Amino acid sequence: MLDREGYRPNVGIILCNSKNEVFWGKRIREHSWQFPQGGIKRGESPEDAMFRELYEEVGLRPEHVCILGRTKGWLRYEVPTHWIKREWRGSYKGQKQIWFLLRLVGRDNDVCLRATNKPEFDAWRWNDYWVPLDAVIEFKRGVYEHALSELVRFLDPDRRTRARRHDEGNPSVDSHGATQDEA
Repeated sequence: MLDREGYRPNVGIILCNSKNEVFWGKRIREHSWQFPQGGIKRGESPEDAMFRELYEEVGLRPEHVCILGRTKGWLRYEVPTHWIKREWRGSYKGQKQIWFLLRLVGRDNDVCLRATNKPEFDAWRWNDYWVPLDAVIEFKRGVYEHALSELVRFLDPDRRTRARRHDEGNPSVDSHGATQDEA
């Protein structure tokens, strides 16, 4: 399902623990790490898609998490042509995503990467909220940075102060994730 502009509706999930560390999954048989994400099916709300993807990729159910926040609008990234299947070239541009920030209220051992018969990840770890994004595939990095910057406001005040210090080194993004063009 693509929108008129060629973007596939999708959700992204930033799952954090009580220390505000974020979940990173290692793509199966690859050396890249990413947040859980997945497509929104026809008739499915972004929140319903998020809970479905959370279970399919991480094995967590709604009772294992609480929603802290979500992005205000769609964040988009374009997929380079050489990554697009031949039959989709010309119509598919990339993904548009609503991002959710979740708090794990369950335990680490509730995570199950083999909850379904098509696992996405073969390893996982907790990382600092502002982990360097060089382990993320290049064309997704801007969306990751925007989502992290926009959603950090839903964390505790100490974390927001540290995030502001992080953003001071990046003059194009304010502490709420708005670029200078948006501010």
